[in-house]
Parts: sequence; C-alpha cells; structure tokens
Amino acid sequence: MNPPETVAPADDAMHLLIVDDDRRIRQLLTRFLQSEGFRVTAAVSAEDAYARLRGLHFDLIILDVMMPGQSGYEFAAQIRAENSPLAEAPILMLTARAETEDRVRGLEAGADDYLSKPFDPRELALRVASILRRSAPRMAAQGAPGQNAVRFGDFTFDPDRGELRQGDDIIRITERERDMLRILVENPGETVSREALGGGGGAANERTVDVQVNRLRRKIETDPANPLHLQTVRGLGYKLAIER
Repeated sequence: MNPPETVAPADDAMHLLIVDDDRRIRQLLTRFLQSEGFRVTAAVSAEDAYARLRGLHFDLIILDVMMPGQSGYEFAAQIRAENSPLAEAPILMLTARAETEDRVRGLEAGADDYLSKPFDPRELALRVASILRRSAPRMAAQGAPGQNAVRFGDFTFDPDRGELRQGDDIIRITERERDMLRILVENPGETVSREALGGGGGAANERTVDVQVNRLRRKIETDPANPLHLQTVRGLGYKLAIER
C-alpha cells in the first residue's frame, strides 16, 4: 500500500521508536504511524537506537530482529536487564523469520508481541494501539496497590494498574506477563488453559505460553523449578495460588 500523507502529531502523542536497518521499511512505518497520530523516531541499528534512548522517552519500541551488529534479540535482552524506566517499555518485534523457535527466542529476550514480515501496516498500527492501551493504566498509576490487588507470598499484583510489587518494590514485567497475571487473578486458584493465557495474539501457542510462564516464574518464585505460586496443572494449563 502507498504510505499516507504525513500528519503532524500532537505534542502529547505517544512516542514510538522504530529500529530497522531497512530504509524503505523505516520510511513507510514512520509516515504511516505519524498519520495514525503517533510521534515517531527511527534508528538504523541497535547502536543508533542506544544513542537516541539516552536523551528521549519512548512509550513503545518496534524492533527488527536481523540487523547488522547487535541483533534485535540481543538489544531487547539488554534493555530488559537495565535498571531504568526503559526496561518497562513494551517491545514489538518484526522479523522475516516466523518459525516457532524464533518467536520463542524473541519472547525469552523480553518482547511483548511478534509480527512477521511481510505485514500490513494497518495490522501493525492495531497491534501498537492494543499494547499502548493495555499499558496506559500502569503508566498513570501511582501510590499503594488498589482494593482489587491480590497477594501471593511476598508479592502483590494490582490488576487495575497492572503493577507487580514485592513488598514496597515494583517488579518490572512485560505487557504479556502483565496480561497473563490479570487473567490468572481473574480466576483465583482455578486452572487457566494455555490457549486462554495466550490471549489470541502473536504469542498464542503452547510453546510460547510456556516460555512466558517460565520467564514470569523467575520473577515471582524463589525456586522456579519448584513453583509455589504459579503452578502447572499437567495437561490442562496453569493456576495462581493467591491469598485472601
């Protein structure tokens, strides 16, 4: 499709970072997403992206996987390991490789969603809007957990804010991990199928759900191999053991 005419975004529009070494894709996505009302900054490599991240705040990162120098997988993993607000920025990965192993690797690195090339820019815009809509309550939330918060062990999860705490400390989780916790606390102590936890998005298959559960367990379990809170129900799915 032909890129639409560029429209100047509002001053308070969500700011997206596109990281892709393909100039054509950068230009197409920049113009299209600007026409959808977003502010957009583009980078040609991970190194270029780091330079831009030092001075700007981004609400979401659209990240190519196969790039010269540091790959998208490595870039995502490094961002997630940082002790900064950027570690919470949602990541949407773009790749020409659509095999399950590639999706699993992206999710393990910390991606929230996955879109295979070639793609329709309209689908990408819908994915971006969905991720930002889910993250908005969390970005605005402040103060102590609300009345709907649930406890499990030392942890508290507020489904309204999408906020996970260990004591007074906020634990960084990705948007997919946040969505899974919301589904689990809506069904306290009940088994939730992998299909339901997958949410029907780009990560909706059993293998990728298992990867996301294992990643979440590393954040909330003392011994992830023998979980007390996020338990496996063999052959059926998972359940969260919460305290009233």
